Amino acid sequence: MSAVRTQVGIVGAGPAGLVLSQLLDRAGIESVILENRDREYVTQRVRAGLLEQGTVDLLEELGLADRLHREGLVHHGVYLRFRHQSHRIPLSDLTGGKSIYIYGQQEVVKDLIEARLASGQPLHFEVSDVSVHDFESDSPRIKYTHEGEQHEVQCDVIAGCDGFHGICRPAIESRLQIYNHEYPFGWLGILATVPPSTDELIYTLHERGFALHTMRSPELSRLYLQCDPHDDIANWSDDRIWDEMHKRFETDDGWELQDGPIVDKGITPMRSFVAQPMQHGRLYLAGDAAHIVPPTGAKGLNLAVRDVRVLAEALAKFLGDGDGSLLDAYSDTCLRRVWRVQHFSWWMTSMLHLIGSADDFEHELQLAQLDYVVSSQAAATTLAENYVGLDKV
Repeated sequence: MSAVRTQVGIVGAGPAGLVLSQLLDRAGIESVILENRDREYVTQRVRAGLLEQGTVDLLEELGLADRLHREGLVHHGVYLRFRHQSHRIPLSDLTGGKSIYIYGQQEVVKDLIEARLASGQPLHFEVSDVSVHDFESDSPRIKYTHEGEQHEVQCDVIAGCDGFHGICRPAIESRLQIYNHEYPFGWLGILATVPPSTDELIYTLHERGFALHTMRSPELSRLYLQCDPHDDIANWSDDRIWDEMHKRFETDDGWELQDGPIVDKGITPMRSFVAQPMQHGRLYLAGDAAHIVPPTGAKGLNLAVRDVRVLAEALAKFLGDGDGSLLDAYSDTCLRRVWRVQHFSWWMTSMLHLIGSADDFEHELQLAQLDYVVSSQAAATTLAENYVGLDKV
């Protein structure tokens, strides 16, 4: 078995692990990243596509926003559509000029991988048999297999950035309090090679269920339908999907939804999940390894970036001058934002989806809430400042 020594062992090469590595590199801290998937998979999987202002600001600080600004789309508002009418929430006007950016997670990952490789620090894809050890000591280790050989990373700290299905959280789960809520619906998502029919995102509450129109580029549209989470995507032909999309996005003002070839489609269940604390010994969880939010609030990637920003600052203080106070407070610091984001995501979800057990009374409450949001500056500001990302929580 070969062994290497580094300061931070990072499990997972998604946005959390890659952003953390860049922040550590900027602070002069060495790290090794281990990823069980191959590079092509990591850079091609279709995931989130909305970046908060704070995420973009951080990428700019790291010198990684050039392509984002060339190819990404800047949005200053979103539409809420109900009773077949659209109402615009002017995000930038309500938040002192903050915006959101449409730029696919896979594109962010591509940029981050290029930066990591340019740094010359280790990034290993297609590793297997990953396990974490001795994290209750001051000399944790990560064991793994790569290209048929066994390896070990000896480090000061392990960062578990390996997602909901990774190995880091299960290693400490007996020490954690788990909060889990599964919603009685899922999202059927499609990627279509058709120019977006809207200049900004449209969130729709329709009698037939929720729908969302977003985009990935001026030529590529991303749309979602509320559906049964246990449904089989094989039951949804392209014609059936577009027929349902047209019904749910219909308006009274003549607006039309443009359809086209569907290049990707799938059904995703929706859940809220929090594991706390987000740390045990020298093992620290970040991103989806510690929490999942329903996608209605577009917070998953952005919350992961917020986690590792806190973690990187704490690690710099600990590894730089031996002060562990920020590391000790890491979980408490992150969880304040995690629960704020969980509430916002739940609120958006409950306001815009048909709930299986809901009666007419509950549906009228949803409409009353939407009426208030679009007619009250205070209510609209609450949505806007959470949507673009709160600076502090």
